[in-house]
Amino acid sequence: MGIRVAIAEDSLLVREGIEQLLGGEPEIDVVASCGDLPSLLESVERQAPDVVVTDIRMPPTGTDEGIRAAALLRERHPDVGVVVLSQYHDPSYVLTLVREGSDARAYLLKERIHDRAELVGAIESVARGGSRIDAKVVEVLVAARAHAERSALGELTGREREVLAEIARGASNAAIAQRLVLSKRAVEKHINAIFLKLGLSGAQDVSKRVKAALLFLAEADRAGTETDD
Repeated sequence: MGIRVAIAEDSLLVREGIEQLLGGEPEIDVVASCGDLPSLLESVERQAPDVVVTDIRMPPTGTDEGIRAAALLRERHPDVGVVVLSQYHDPSYVLTLVREGSDARAYLLKERIHDRAELVGAIESVARGGSRIDAKVVEVLVAARAHAERSALGELTGREREVLAEIARGASNAAIAQRLVLSKRAVEKHINAIFLKLGLSGAQDVSKRVKAALLFLAEADRAGTETDD
């Protein structure tokens, strides 16, 4: 049985584009296509999708409907995964999305939706309860504070910062090893060192690791901004 997907996007052209993109995937079944938050929530009740792919801003207010949908679904339908599509690099949206947990949540920049593998990968990941954060958003956080004078990020080696960025994206140890051409044992050693230096060694499972890493990076970013002011 394939992954049942509901799409929410106020632009008809973009919505149809996503439908066509996913239509070529035999393991994905698009069961609903919506243009606003109320119709999305109604479709979830009626169609029982496994994953919702939603724009971050759409009617009725055009502000943060995608994030609010994810929060509502966390309460009402915790088994439904959510992929938020956004044109915004602002990490605050990501932090709001994962505030109650990063499991079954993904945040992709809209520029990625033309890459079928990236979008399908995010859908498959959240359907399994995993998470995925766009690399560019993570880079904004890491780059902003990596060299800050008072940031613990400054204690990390270059390789450790690369591993941290992958952790924040939601990559598994195996995926990190493959992407950075390292052994799994080396990845584990780097992760242990990172979380020890950052005081996050209590985070065990993948969801907690992602959330802990993102919150740490955001806190460091905010502290640096206040210092700059």
